[in-house]
Amino acid sequence: MSLRSGTEDPERYLFVDRAVVYNPAAQADWTAKRLVWVPSERNGFEAASIREERGDEVVVELAENGKKSIVNKDDIQKMNPPKFSKVEDMAELTCLNEASVLHNLKDRYYSGLIYTYSGLFCVVINPYKNLPIYSENIIEMYRGKKRHEMPPHIYAISESAYRCMLQDREDQSILCTGESGAGKTENTKKVIQYLAHVASSHKGRKDHNIPPESPKPMKLQATFILFCEVSTLTPQVCFQGELERQLLQANPILESFGNAKTVKNDNSSRFGKFIRVNFDVTGYIVGANIETYLLEKSRAIRQAKDERTFHVFYQLLAGAGEHLKSDLLLEGFNSYRFLSNGNIPIPGQQDKDNFQETMEAMHIMSFSHEEILAMLKVVSSVLQFGNIVFKKERNTDQASMPDNTAAQKLCHLLGMNVMEFTRAILSPRIKVGRDYVQKAQTKEQADFAVEALAKATYERLFRWLVHRINRALDRTKRQGASFIGILDIAGFEIFLLNSFEQLCINYTNEKLQQLFNHTMFILEQEEYQREGIEWSFIDFGLDLQPCIDLIERPANPPGVLALLDEECWFPKATDRTFVEKLTQEQGTHTKFQKPRQLKDKADFCIIHYAGKVDYKADEWLMKNMDPLNDNVATLLHQSTDKFVAELWKDVDRIVGLDQVAGMNETAFGATYKTKKGMFRTVGQLYKESLTKLMATLRNTNPNFVRCIIPNHEKRAGKLEPHLVLDQLRCNGVLEGIRICRQGFPNRIVFQEFRQRYEILTPNAIPKGFMDGKQACERMIQALELDPNLFRIGQSKIFFRTGVLAHLEEERDLKITDIIISFQSVCRGFLARKAFAKKQQQLSALKVLQRNCAAYLKLRHWQWWRLFTKVKPLLQVTRQEEEMQAKDEELIKVKERQLKVENELVDMERKHQQLLEEKNILAEQLQAETELFAEAEEMRARLASRKQELEEILHDLESRVEEEEERNQSMQIEKKKMQSQIQDLEEQLDEEEAARQKLQLDKVTAEAKIKKLEEDIVLLEDQNSKFLKEKKLLEDRIGEATTLLTEEEEKAKNLSKMKNKQEMMMVDLEERLKKEEKTRQELEKAKRKLDAETTDLQDQIVEFQTHVEEMKSQLAKKEDELQTVLSRSDEEAAQKNNALKQVRELQAQLAELQEDLESEKICRSKAEKLKRDLSEELEALKTELEDTLDTTAAQQELRTKREQEVAELKKAIEEETKNHEAQIQEMRQRHGSALEELSEQLEQAKRFKANLEKNKQTLENGNKELVGEVKSLQQTKAESEHKRKKLEAQLQEFMARATEMERTKGDLAERSHKLQAELDNVSVLLEEAEKRNIKLVKDAESVGSQLQDTQELLQEETRQKLNLGSRVRQLEEEKNTLLEQQEEDEEARRNLEKQLQSVQAQLCDTKKKLDEDVGAMECLEEVKRKLQKDVELTAQRLEEKAMAMDKMEKTKTRLQQELEDLMVDLDHQRQIVSNLEKKQKKFDQLLAEEKNISARYAEERDRAEAEAREKETKALSMARALEEALEAKEELERFNKQLRAEMEDLMSSKDDVGKNVHELEKSKRALEQQVEEMRTQLEELEDELQATEDAKLRLEVNMQAMKAQFDRDLQARDEQGDEKKRALVKQVREMEAELEDERKQRSQAVASKKKLEMDLNEVEGQIEAANKGRDEAVKQLRKLQAQMKDYQRELEEARASRDEIFTQSKENEKKLKSLEAEILQLQEDHAASERARRHAELERDELADEISNSASGKTSLLEEKRRLEARITQLEEELEEEQGNMELLSERVRKSTLQVDALNTELAGERSAAQKSESARQQMERQNKELKAKLAELEGAVKSKFKASITALEAKVLQMEEQLEQEAKERGSANKIVRRSEKKLKEVMMQVEDERRHADQYKEQLEKSNSRMKQLKRQLEEAEEEATRANASRRKLQRELDDSIEATEGLTREVNALKSRLRRSTPVSGFSSGRSGRRNLNLDGASVEMSDDDADSRTSDFNDTQVNAE
Repeated sequence: MSLRSGTEDPERYLFVDRAVVYNPAAQADWTAKRLVWVPSERNGFEAASIREERGDEVVVELAENGKKSIVNKDDIQKMNPPKFSKVEDMAELTCLNEASVLHNLKDRYYSGLIYTYSGLFCVVINPYKNLPIYSENIIEMYRGKKRHEMPPHIYAISESAYRCMLQDREDQSILCTGESGAGKTENTKKVIQYLAHVASSHKGRKDHNIPPESPKPMKLQATFILFCEVSTLTPQVCFQGELERQLLQANPILESFGNAKTVKNDNSSRFGKFIRVNFDVTGYIVGANIETYLLEKSRAIRQAKDERTFHVFYQLLAGAGEHLKSDLLLEGFNSYRFLSNGNIPIPGQQDKDNFQETMEAMHIMSFSHEEILAMLKVVSSVLQFGNIVFKKERNTDQASMPDNTAAQKLCHLLGMNVMEFTRAILSPRIKVGRDYVQKAQTKEQADFAVEALAKATYERLFRWLVHRINRALDRTKRQGASFIGILDIAGFEIFLLNSFEQLCINYTNEKLQQLFNHTMFILEQEEYQREGIEWSFIDFGLDLQPCIDLIERPANPPGVLALLDEECWFPKATDRTFVEKLTQEQGTHTKFQKPRQLKDKADFCIIHYAGKVDYKADEWLMKNMDPLNDNVATLLHQSTDKFVAELWKDVDRIVGLDQVAGMNETAFGATYKTKKGMFRTVGQLYKESLTKLMATLRNTNPNFVRCIIPNHEKRAGKLEPHLVLDQLRCNGVLEGIRICRQGFPNRIVFQEFRQRYEILTPNAIPKGFMDGKQACERMIQALELDPNLFRIGQSKIFFRTGVLAHLEEERDLKITDIIISFQSVCRGFLARKAFAKKQQQLSALKVLQRNCAAYLKLRHWQWWRLFTKVKPLLQVTRQEEEMQAKDEELIKVKERQLKVENELVDMERKHQQLLEEKNILAEQLQAETELFAEAEEMRARLASRKQELEEILHDLESRVEEEEERNQSMQIEKKKMQSQIQDLEEQLDEEEAARQKLQLDKVTAEAKIKKLEEDIVLLEDQNSKFLKEKKLLEDRIGEATTLLTEEEEKAKNLSKMKNKQEMMMVDLEERLKKEEKTRQELEKAKRKLDAETTDLQDQIVEFQTHVEEMKSQLAKKEDELQTVLSRSDEEAAQKNNALKQVRELQAQLAELQEDLESEKICRSKAEKLKRDLSEELEALKTELEDTLDTTAAQQELRTKREQEVAELKKAIEEETKNHEAQIQEMRQRHGSALEELSEQLEQAKRFKANLEKNKQTLENGNKELVGEVKSLQQTKAESEHKRKKLEAQLQEFMARATEMERTKGDLAERSHKLQAELDNVSVLLEEAEKRNIKLVKDAESVGSQLQDTQELLQEETRQKLNLGSRVRQLEEEKNTLLEQQEEDEEARRNLEKQLQSVQAQLCDTKKKLDEDVGAMECLEEVKRKLQKDVELTAQRLEEKAMAMDKMEKTKTRLQQELEDLMVDLDHQRQIVSNLEKKQKKFDQLLAEEKNISARYAEERDRAEAEAREKETKALSMARALEEALEAKEELERFNKQLRAEMEDLMSSKDDVGKNVHELEKSKRALEQQVEEMRTQLEELEDELQATEDAKLRLEVNMQAMKAQFDRDLQARDEQGDEKKRALVKQVREMEAELEDERKQRSQAVASKKKLEMDLNEVEGQIEAANKGRDEAVKQLRKLQAQMKDYQRELEEARASRDEIFTQSKENEKKLKSLEAEILQLQEDHAASERARRHAELERDELADEISNSASGKTSLLEEKRRLEARITQLEEELEEEQGNMELLSERVRKSTLQVDALNTELAGERSAAQKSESARQQMERQNKELKAKLAELEGAVKSKFKASITALEAKVLQMEEQLEQEAKERGSANKIVRRSEKKLKEVMMQVEDERRHADQYKEQLEKSNSRMKQLKRQLEEAEEEATRANASRRKLQRELDDSIEATEGLTREVNALKSRLRRSTPVSGFSSGRSGRRNLNLDGASVEMSDDDADSRTSDFNDTQVNAE
């Protein structure tokens, strides 16, 4: 792991940030927008909000960009509330669907969370970077925790499996599946790492450490870095147990031999494995076992581009030393054929280092040196297999080995004889009947045999390696009580074409998915039973049973594997026969499908749970049988190398060459009888291993891990949605979700449900305690949920999918309502508070005014002056002040008293605390004294221990000395042994010399053998010379047989083919015996051919009838097309009606605007009245203020006026309310009108979108035409080049043929005529066939309509690819025909050397060719048109398929709903029966309850009587209390009176002289206050006048602005209406043109029908000429070479392109004019915005003035509010007008787009009409020419058939002669071979003797080596004992030091305690001697302290001193 990642917080990659998840803003956004998931091509699914529902379609607005689109209802998927975002277990999602699952995984992946649960699944997404979540700390974090307590992790899965195994004593399994590169291998490593850490049996596990951040470079993968520590499976486990270490080290060995670099993954496991870790009863690891499946052995011989073979090959070549390379005969990377791409390095990895690590791992696994060397030899031999080169001999097909160096190396490595090996490869012995025959092999057969042997050798080596690892990991001492199995196997694979390997993998995944489905719902049912809810069990594992039966069923009917095994027994069986038998047996199976079209590459299709999979059955029989050369296999079994012989010990069970050859029935029967029970196919073996695996998995508790690859680019942080969805589907995650939907996936605990959703049912639950279950039941009754949607258990409540989302929506709506009501209450409270304040201020102002007026009246009254002077002198006036002062003093005294009481309580509490502390300290002292005594005892013990240890140390030192002496003696012995080893080595050298002598003898023998071989080669050369004539005859026979096989292929029935082949074989044998019979049999064959031709003619007639049926269908489809056109006309009429409605609505809008203006005028009048009234009010106020000095009558008048004013205000407010209500009504009308207009606009938009689609299709057609023109140019250039070549050849012919012109003139003329006619006929035939095919396809799918443009583009690209492949096939056929033609020309040169008149004939042919070229051009044009028709029909077919898929989706959805309803019905029935039972129980309970209630009633009466008595007592006590309180209050009053009298008496003495002076001061102050009030009043009046003036100005300005704005709006509306009318006129004109074009189109269709009728007549004549098609095709090349007129078509295409350009320029001009109009509108819009800004600026200025002037005036504030409301209204009107402007601009833009679309349609229709006319003319020409040429063809064909029959008869005679010669030559060759075999046997006897001697020497060597090893072991043991002694000595020394330190520490503590005790004793004595209280004088202040306080403080002081010391 990188250093950067070491600093990262691992919790960031494990835990979700809940603050982000529980975001209230996101919750509110979700509820407001009604968010859903909509399918998207780019992102898989996109978030969108529903805007409108239209039947089966919904209008949605995308959340990302705000675009609107129409989506089918079935395609929409619900979105989960934000509460469920980044949820750890996707089973908790309330809306379980593909979109929600993908979104949750994507969010977690982008947050760094790669693990997610999905029910039982743990889904892992490859992060492609290092993550710090695999350290030892993380392991400890997960250790002992339950799954739900920690976030998702592979460690959590491992921990739960481990704990379940220990607790339940049940075996566990962890199933890891996924694509290559998804991280299966790494996850299995992490599981093993975790188990090795947790369940290690080693006692010192505390010390061992798995390095968290130090990965070794064991990982052979560069960019794919799934986890931080790949090397934790090869850790430094120096302290770990041996078994755990070996278990971890097994993985690198398997990786090097079984992993390879692929395009997707640098360390891809190319095999599946099941690792079984055994544990004992205590939970420790006691052993392990590994089983492997489906090794990809073909990778050993060939690899794809940029891929490598298995790692071990590269490691060996890079890491082997020089000595090892020489022993293993290794060479460079590029010298091996099986390393297809040479040395491809892996970034970040070194093969050399990895080789060393593999070797270390093997040593840890206790592999011996001999075993490792033997394995490496086999690896080297596999590479040497590829270097063996075979060549084809000159005159025969037999293979030969010219250079046998590679074979010698191979035989040396594998311990075989070279000659026997070459003979077994080139001419193996095969059993025919009871005899063995040597059969010569061809080059292809020899290559195949070598490759098969290499694959088999490597596979056997891998199997042996796994067995050896299992043997090392197996511990027989401790038997395992239980195990955990880890399955790492490839996931579901769907390629374009899938083979036998994919079938096996998919079969495995079907079984695993069935296991998951079964276990998942068993767990669900267990939980339902625990919770006691009603549920009927459904086994969803049975859903997959039909597909599994289709693959594995043995009989009735047999499955795929059974049929494959059955075909393997038949000798003449092929892959084709297997496919035909499979379709015959399983054709009606629901999960089986045949290929839809004949052109499909797939042979059959199987519908798996993950989707449809197409299978190609190429080489399935060979793969299933896995045949080998049994001759070489027996040699390997008899190898001198024991390791190789052990690998090939099961030779009897090999499928031999005799079975694959299948020579005849007798041989087949013999092999079947002898090999029965031994011949096991690959399919059988795999099926057996899978059944064993499934049996073990079923007996375990499975845990499922699904690995997912996020992208193919190996980039971190990137996730491709479609790729992930496909994997989720293949991994079965979506299948699991489908099953979840059937049950109750969402479940909540009662308390959480009540806490979250009680807000929805506020009154359902009564106050007080209630059980959670009862509360939930009441809540659900109040919610009125459907009973089928929930179940109530014992501790949880269960819901179906989507119910919680609905409850969340309801809860959010409820919360929003509550918050709104709360806000309204708060606002009302604040408003009322402000209003009350204003009222108080008004009343205060009135009091002030009244007092001022009274003062002004009384100030000059003499009696008032006297009263003011006398009042201060009276003491009565001051009584209240004195009383207040006394009360304040009383309050202060009470507060002081309370403080003193509180202080007393605190002091008492502190005193108690100090006493407690004192007691604690005393106890501590006693404890310390006891500790001191114990320490003394410990010190004494330690001293004694020290002495003992010293004695032990002396003993150990003496032992060490003895051990050193022993060591010296051992070294002396070691030297002796070394000398003995040297002697043995000298002996070995002598033996080596003897062996070299033997090798020299061997070389001489080999030289003799070579001479013999040279003699054999000479004989073979002579044989080849004799056989030359035989080869010629065989070639001719081959030609005849090819003709026969071609005729046989046409017949499809298998029985006819077999009969014909057997008859032909019998005929050929009789011809070899007798010449006369051959002619008769040839005549029979001729008759058969005639019969077959008649059959073919019958088939042609059938085809004609089929074509006529298709034509009738075509007519029907054309009728449907006309109905569609009529529908389009109706739609156009509807569009006109919609436009009319738009105009009417616009008129209504204008009327509404006029009403609005009238309302505005009324409003202005009302405002004017309001102003007048306010002015009158102000005048009245001023008059009132002036008349304040008058009498009380005037005051009454003023009050009346005020009442009148209040009434006027109320009237004004009512008028304003009515006015506002009218305005709201007007706005509602306006809004409804706008909505209608918007709907019409949307309809227009849809129409426009359809037009745009049509335009795009026309543009695509134009592009295709341009592409075809380019291709024609290319073909033309090629044809000209070919023509030039042919002309040069013709000139050469002319030069040669001038001499022979006279003799062969007639023959040449006839041949050239026939050739020209055949060329023409072949061209016509091809064209006619193509037309037939295209017309049939047209007739099938004319009625389908166009869909989306993207689908069309995809389909067109597919069709282009198919056409390209078709063109390539035609070119290949053409090339073969040309080759045949060249051969014919050579024969003609040899026979016809006397040609004379070639020039004249050439001229004639050129003229004819010129004429034919014109006809070819016409045919080419027709061909192009028909191709277009084919493409259109294919598109329509695919569209129909899409529609069918949609229908299937809806069907599945309805089926699910039906199933739900059926389940509900069953539930309802069960509920009814349960209710009836409950009713009976309830009646019984009622009777019991009545008895109980009677008892309770009696008890209640008693309790009530007792309660009454207690109440009377309480009342009497309350009365007494009240009387006591009243007496207390009277006493307090009397006390207060006495105090007041005392204070009066005291104050009356001093206050008499002061009163006069104080009165004068108060008078002056009052006068100053009066003057200040006057000045304030004057200022207020001035400010009022200024604000009224400003208000008047503002109103005038506002009226002027409003008038201007209304005028501008009217002008703009008029301009918009004019432009709209002009656009409507243009649209009408375009529609008229469109209708004209449609009429022309219908005429063209009628003409097309006529042409098709003519075509049908011509086709009847063409079909008779189909016989001569094969010979006529040969001349295609010549005709194509001389096609010169393609330039004309090019020029026409250019002219049409120029016309299109001119039309586009005109359209651009129109566009520019429309853009200019739009610019004008935009300028007007900008001007209106400027005016609005100016108005806003003025508004801001006025607002500033108002804010400056409105300081504290209520009337001004009200005016300001009204003005602001008016401004906001104006702003809203402005915004409405802006919206209208935007709508107008959108309309203009739409109209321009419509005009463009109509122009393009016009151009397209015109071009189509022209093309149809030209096509009609060409068809008429073709008809005439074809009729003339038919008659000529018939005569030519008959003459050719006669010539071919005579040639065949001559060839048969020649073949018979050659057969006789071959029989003689074979007899002589057999004699020579027998002699050579005798000599070879003698040589072999000598070689075996030499081998025996060599074996004896080897045994002696092994004995010496074993003795050496024993001595080495003894040495090592001695060294280990010495090291142990040293270690124990060091340990003792450390313990001594520690004990010394401990004693020193104890002595220190003892001293400290002693000193503390000494100090504490005198202090305590001093304090105890005193008693009572004493005064401590500190700085003049006296403080009283008790004796206890003093004691506590002194003890505290002593403690602090001790601590300081």
